Amino acid sequence: MSELDEFRAEKDEFFREHPQSPLTPEQRSSFGGLKYFPENPDLALRAELITEGVDLRERIVMQTTTGDQQDYHRAGAIEFDIDGERARLTLYASPDMHDLFLPFRDATSGGETYGAGRYVEVDPPDADGRVVVDFNYAYSPSCAYNPNWSCPIPPGENWVTVPIRAGEKTFPGAHQVSVGS
Repeated sequence: MSELDEFRAEKDEFFREHPQSPLTPEQRSSFGGLKYFPENPDLALRAELITEGVDLRERIVMQTTTGDQQDYHRAGAIEFDIDGERARLTLYASPDMHDLFLPFRDATSGGETYGAGRYVEVDPPDADGRVVVDFNYAYSPSCAYNPNWSCPIPPGENWVTVPIRAGEKTFPGAHQVSVGS
């Protein structure tokens, strides 16, 4: 079993058994596991965290699925190619988080994946200023399962037109959140 397969099995167990699972009791009673894209090594990226030309001090206010707001600031951006197209995504930081936060929407959002977007947690940059962004670990936020959870909606600068077919797929019966296009 790969590290990713083990991670996914543990997540399924958490969703099925743990009191803090985002699933409702009704969802848990019939939960058979989350659906995922097959692991794609090409979508595990080691990329330079670009900070030049990125306003690292600007307060970024992300709306949440419940109408609240959460504050972040940019930590930098990454650029990468996917299916022959160039994409750029911004990573965010906040004082109460160790990891960097990568919320994004892509061409699969609203079809193959949760409509409001998915997230990836990213370790801070290494000594060379690089980060590892493994989209195989991309996940739907808790609000995808239960509307009582409040989740930040990826800002427009993180909406890409390419499909990122890695990570978690749409959960049957997912709570859909309307976001602008």
